[in-house]
Amino acid sequence: MSEQIPGNKDLPFGAVIFTTLLCALFGANAVAIKISLSGIGVFTTAGIRFGIASIAVYIWAKATRRSFAIKKGQAYQLLFISMVFTVQLSLFYLGLSKTLASRGTLLVNLQPFFVLLMAHYFIAGDQITTRKIVGMVLGFAGVVFVFLEKKGMTSDFQVGDLIIMAAAFLWAGNAVYTKRIIENFDPFHFVLYPMVFSVPFFFLGGFLWDGTMISYVDARILGSLVYQSLVTASFGFVAWMTLLQKYGAVALHSFIFVMPISGVLLGGRVLGEPMTHKILLALICVVSGILVVHLKQKKFPPIFPIGRNV
Repeated sequence: MSEQIPGNKDLPFGAVIFTTLLCALFGANAVAIKISLSGIGVFTTAGIRFGIASIAVYIWAKATRRSFAIKKGQAYQLLFISMVFTVQLSLFYLGLSKTLASRGTLLVNLQPFFVLLMAHYFIAGDQITTRKIVGMVLGFAGVVFVFLEKKGMTSDFQVGDLIIMAAAFLWAGNAVYTKRIIENFDPFHFVLYPMVFSVPFFFLGGFLWDGTMISYVDARILGSLVYQSLVTASFGFVAWMTLLQKYGAVALHSFIFVMPISGVLLGGRVLGEPMTHKILLALICVVSGILVVHLKQKKFPPIFPIGRNV
């Protein structure tokens, strides 16, 4: 039985702080992936992350008495979503192995803008407005600044950037398709089943293409794997879903601008990646575009109400 998402509510101060922290944790995930890739292969890293995360989410679902059952015909929909999820994450990890975490964070945050474009054509009533156009222009202007940045650039960086953009496009397509069919599912199905489906393919990819699947492991790499699998893919999912059920999607999406800020700043701080003027301009454009699209416009009552007896 599907879960009913309540109407959007204003978040209390405590929930604002928690949601901001959660988005910062999500934004830092690219940095954690880069750390793990220093000793573990691209596909092997993804396999370990989602293997651990799927076990953790399964335990949570059992403990909270979630239903694992799906209706007739839903298996094909979940299979499609799982296949796209596997390709999308493969591209994201492969792209990050070839570029910087800060650049990858900015480019993957094009996903909301791709969603806007696709939703206009595939989601009834979800039309592009002037405000959305302005937001998209700002977001894609950020991409221009990323590609204009030539300091330390190599051909691998350029290839990695394009691969991550392809991953963001697939992620957006999956999100739009999920939005069309989610009413008939328990939302956690869209997390657990794609994870379980993807793990064998990630390990197969690691065996075929990673060369050495695990070259070495130290405390830093282990910490990054724990972060990816338990903090973002497990705890992050449970926390985000709990907030979604309580406050609604519109309220939560007002905070996703924190993700690229977190990823870019931590990429510079933790990994020592260069914070050039063009990267900072790209960050400003992407964050501004997200804010323009997602922040709610508050309507204030007129000072002198019209049409009322005073």
